[in-house]
Amino acid sequence: MARWRAFVLVIALAGTSCGGSGAGGDTAEPAVATTVAPITDITERIAGDDAEVTGIVPPGVDSHTFEPGPSVVRDVAGARLFIANGLHLEESSLEIAEANLPDDGEIVTLADQVVTEDEWVYDFTFPEEAGVPNPHLWTSPPMAAEYARIIAGELERVDPGNAEGYQERYDAYSDLLAELDAAIEEAVRTVPEDNRKLVTYHDSFPYFAPHYGFEVVGAVQPADFSEPSVSEVAELIDQIEREEVPAVFGSEVFPSDVLEQIAEESGARYVDELRDDELPGEPGDPEHSYVGMMLANSRAIVDALGGDPAALDAVDPA
Repeated sequence: MARWRAFVLVIALAGTSCGGSGAGGDTAEPAVATTVAPITDITERIAGDDAEVTGIVPPGVDSHTFEPGPSVVRDVAGARLFIANGLHLEESSLEIAEANLPDDGEIVTLADQVVTEDEWVYDFTFPEEAGVPNPHLWTSPPMAAEYARIIAGELERVDPGNAEGYQERYDAYSDLLAELDAAIEEAVRTVPEDNRKLVTYHDSFPYFAPHYGFEVVGAVQPADFSEPSVSEVAELIDQIEREEVPAVFGSEVFPSDVLEQIAEESGARYVDELRDDELPGEPGDPEHSYVGMMLANSRAIVDALGGDPAALDAVDPA
């Protein structure tokens, strides 16, 4: 590890000596490095053209196991702010930030400011005995709104000359998230109460579920991110049958043959459309956004569990 740190420090110093418009170059607007795509998108919505935002976790890469390379070091080395989720989600990225941020660079971890330790959630993928709480706060729109509030405040603090613009964009985005929240609540009310149960590949919805009246029945991916054991699979199949769970939800990005097998053997519908940190569509598409991601997730969940997702059509992700 010491050898790797020495290497990235050399890269960082080389990156900061160059000009250009990248995060490591000299720009009029503050450079901001972010981690997972939802946080990057929220930051970009508030930053507008007043700050240069660079997301360091590539699309389709598991943020839990992502190992940053030299290009990440260059992005971090010129950043005024490094905005991360926290709660042990991006440990490798945070180590790079701590070693390579400039003297005036600051690390901002969002989840730590939104929930206290007694509000941490532990579950199958994130068991309490491992000491690492579930970090996926952003799948709950009200908590994403808290992320946006913190991000806006940090941008205003480091760039007071553009504070008015940051505040205006935050206000508009906050209204959009409130609209999203209300639409999801309305759509979920159409789901029969006995059907409001979630079985997912990865435990990504522990803050989403209770807010909208769902129960997380189980998740397939164990704490070590391996495949579940035969006994764990059998137990989950029995639970799905016993509780008459209508559908099980896989990942759009990380398909699971095991979950498909569980659905087939339990008689539940298999839906492999959920995302927790991968934005749908292509860059530039209206749905390629945090709001677009949560609309797609909510449509898939509500439809598969017997509800009507029509209320979600009123929300324009653009």
